[in-house]
Amino acid sequence: MKVRKAVVPVAGLGTRFLPATKAIPKEMLTVVDRPTIQYIVEEVVASGIKEVVLITSAGKAAIENHFDYSFELETYLAQKGKFDLLREVRNISRLINVVSVRQKEPLGLGHAVMVSESVIGGEPFVVVLGDDLVDAEVPCVYQMLKIFERLEESIVAVQKVSLKEVHRYGIVEGEEIEPGVYRVDRLIEKPTVGATKSNLAVIGRYCLRPEIYDCLHRTLPGIGGEIQLTDALDMMRKERALYAYEFKGRRFDAGDKLGYLEATVTFALEHQDIGGPFKEFLKGLVKNLD
Repeated sequence: MKVRKAVVPVAGLGTRFLPATKAIPKEMLTVVDRPTIQYIVEEVVASGIKEVVLITSAGKAAIENHFDYSFELETYLAQKGKFDLLREVRNISRLINVVSVRQKEPLGLGHAVMVSESVIGGEPFVVVLGDDLVDAEVPCVYQMLKIFERLEESIVAVQKVSLKEVHRYGIVEGEEIEPGVYRVDRLIEKPTVGATKSNLAVIGRYCLRPEIYDCLHRTLPGIGGEIQLTDALDMMRKERALYAYEFKGRRFDAGDKLGYLEATVTFALEHQDIGGPFKEFLKGLVKNLD
C-alpha cells in the first residue's frame, strides 16, 4: 500500500505560548530561520510524500500563506538582486501541494484526524503533529514508511520516557518483535503514575490504514471531553494488528517552551551559516555561568 498523503493538524490555539500566539499561529513560530511547520513539511517531502492536508481553524491563514506563491515579495527580492532569498522563497511555495480542511470545533486530535476523511478517502496516510520536531539523519516519517511497506499495518512512533513522565503521553504496552518494533497489546492515554510498567510514549508521528476512520467514528469522547486518537487506535488494535516503532533520532516538543528552546539551540548548532559562531557563543556563555 502506497502512502501519498500526510495529515498535519494545526488547529490548536497554542495557549502554552501566549501572548506570543495571540495573533500568530504557534506553528509559525520560528526555530532559527524557518517556522516549525516548515520543518514538518520538509520532513514529509523528504520522505517521498507530495500532498499535505492541513487541519486548520480560524486564525490559521498565515500557515497556508507561507506555502503559497507571493508575487509582491518575489518581485521585490528580484528587483533588489537578493537572488539567494528569492530562490529559498520560491522553493517554499514549490515544496508540496497543500489542501486545507477546517476543524470547526476543538474536539481533540482524534476529531482533527477524522475531519480529513473526505480528502484521504480509502488510502493509508501519515499524521504528523505540527509542533513535534524530530532531528534525525533519516527522516522519522521515512523510517516509518519503510516498516509500513513490510507490515502493511498501522504504526505509531514511540520513544522511551521516564516513568514519572508517562502521565503526559499516550503509552504503548506490547512485545518487541524485532529491534525497535513492538506489536501493540494496549494503548493508554495519559495514565496515572503506577498504572503501567511501560515507558513507551507515543509521539507525533503515525502511519495509519484507512480503517482508523471507522474506529474514530465509534470512539466516545475521553479525557477533556475530546475524541482521543489513542483511544481509536486501541480500538483498532483489537480488530487488526497495530505496531509501535522506536524511531532513530531526537524529538523536540516545540509546543512547549523548554522543548522549543532545546530545538532552537540544536538546529542552530547544525545550521550551515551560524553553527560555528553560535557554538563559540555557547562556550563563552557556559564559562560565564561557571
